[in-house]
Amino acid sequence: MSGIEILGTGSYVPEFVADNNKFAEFLDTSDEWITPRTGIKQRHILTDKPGYYMGIEAAKKALDDAGVKPEEVDLVLVSTCTPDFFYPSTACLIQKKIGAVNAAAFDVNSACTGFITATDIAQKYLESGHYKTILVVACEKLSGQLDYTDRSMCILFGDASGAVVYRKSDKPFYSMLGADGDEFEALYCKINYDPNCPFYGTKEGEEPWDAMFDTDSKRKYLQSDGHAVYKFAVNAMANAVKNVAAQGGYDINDLDIVIPHQANLRIIKKATEILGIPEEKVYTNIARMGNVSSACIPVCLDEMRKQGMVKPGQKICFVGFGAGLTYGALIFET
Repeated sequence: MSGIEILGTGSYVPEFVADNNKFAEFLDTSDEWITPRTGIKQRHILTDKPGYYMGIEAAKKALDDAGVKPEEVDLVLVSTCTPDFFYPSTACLIQKKIGAVNAAAFDVNSACTGFITATDIAQKYLESGHYKTILVVACEKLSGQLDYTDRSMCILFGDASGAVVYRKSDKPFYSMLGADGDEFEALYCKINYDPNCPFYGTKEGEEPWDAMFDTDSKRKYLQSDGHAVYKFAVNAMANAVKNVAAQGGYDINDLDIVIPHQANLRIIKKATEILGIPEEKVYTNIARMGNVSSACIPVCLDEMRKQGMVKPGQKICFVGFGAGLTYGALIFET
């Protein structure tokens, strides 16, 4: 199986910073309560622009870093669970704004696992030879899905975008994706349709299909069962890394860098502890960024490349989980 070559990376992080003390101004919370439970000290919020703006800026930076012209891009693939439109896709909006006139464009939504999913799709297209240059963008504006009266949820998330330009490589690449739809109630955000269609309704004696959404918050905002998510995430992430390492015949100790989804520092530490991965091999930015869903991994990757931490010959692992519940991991060599 052929691999992926990272030609360039880029990221966009909004200027406005909401540290833990800002939340204490309107919630019964504090930095002392938030940090030990999450590892988060601050998060960035996009206050005055649509979410796809972040994707445009991250994409431009990635193309510039790669030395690739927009018209050379064959596919714009966007991971997002926070689109500004039902349609068109966020990918089409980004394609227009960056001038990728020769590219196909579509979105992927596997929530926080989305960048891993999109990278796996990109690798398959590149391996087939159908496309030569693929731009993958993860663009997430979680701030618009949160109930700011719920202190357990609104403190966790931020906004950001990360982008990567990929081409085919002859280096190894291994991946796995999974899902457990039975657990969807552990983490979801319902679309709040206006039920104005005159044909909508429930037959007499039947329970409404949406009876579980029995509060305004459940109908409008991101919902999570923290205990269930923690239990799922720790096991799913550890098992995904074991699975994909076994595919390549790697020992866990062979991995040089692990970039996990940045949901909660306790989840990251427990999963990597199970795997026996030392802390110095695991990159985190959750203290500065919070959880930015599928943008977590590409933003981390861009930070690492800017710091000179990504070098030729390394074995890099991405691993994550998300609503669905979804999970996945991949290992590639640089």
